Amino acid sequence: MSRVKRGSTANRRRKTFLRDAKGFRWGRKNKFKAAKEALMKAWSYSYRDRKTKKRTMRRMWNIAINEGCRKNGTTYREFIYNLKQKNIELDRKILSTLAKERPETFKKIVEKASK
Repeated sequence: MSRVKRGSTANRRRKTFLRDAKGFRWGRKNKFKAAKEALMKAWSYSYRDRKTKKRTMRRMWNIAINEGCRKNGTTYREFIYNLKQKNIELDRKILSTLAKERPETFKKIVEKASK
């Protein structure tokens, strides 16, 4: 019977984990068990924070729109309500960009919505 060398699959798996842990600090970059634990935590954080980023960006857009509305004599709540009533379909990302970078255009939108 020929000799069978074991462990190639396990070694490949460990090597993959350690390659993914490159750049981690202390023993988490080169000790398999520590690297695996750190990666599991890092992957769960990255999944969670991809969702959180969307919430955070929407909050920032709302703040920028509110600031632009207040400069034009209305509130965020009234402005959004008026946009829906007039069927003006601009998303919050575009509105916040306009409020920050092109206030004269944003003012025209506010006037059109409030008529």
